[in-house]
Amino acid sequence: MTAARAIEGSAIVIDQDDVDTDVLYPGSFLNIPDPDQKKNHLFEGLDPSLRDQLVGDTVLVVGENFGMGSSREHVPQAMKAAGIQCVLGKSFARIFERNCVNLGLMIITAPEAAKAARPGAQIRVDAHAGTVDVDGVSFEARPLPPFMLDMIEAGGLVPWAQRRVAAG
Repeated sequence: MTAARAIEGSAIVIDQDDVDTDVLYPGSFLNIPDPDQKKNHLFEGLDPSLRDQLVGDTVLVVGENFGMGSSREHVPQAMKAAGIQCVLGKSFARIFERNCVNLGLMIITAPEAAKAARPGAQIRVDAHAGTVDVDGVSFEARPLPPFMLDMIEAGGLVPWAQRRVAAG
């Protein structure tokens, strides 16, 4: 995935506020190092049937203060491994938002777009333009700073930093 292109996908909607990382990826699975195995436990404490809705390119649509609680990198790692291309929400816990960027998972704040999305809606996110289209209706999104878009495009903080060091 690169931040330079628009991200398109089908919506999975978690219509709840204050969803904690502890229910998105419970502590009993924290010892699993492989993201491909982590994806099997994503949403375990919230609603495991959400995993069955992951069909290729997915945009996860969430409510207010999503990702509060523990500062688990496991959640965005499992999301990426499960095919989630972007997390679109009304608002995010600060550490969760930064973990997504650091791990190369697009995260966009667009409250009205999140409110309009229904399960299965077709969503197109253009992070550079600051727009989100939900079933053809356009909404404004909070723009990410250019360095964060670069980080996401590079695949996360580590590859981004390695490129910068190599470039001298």
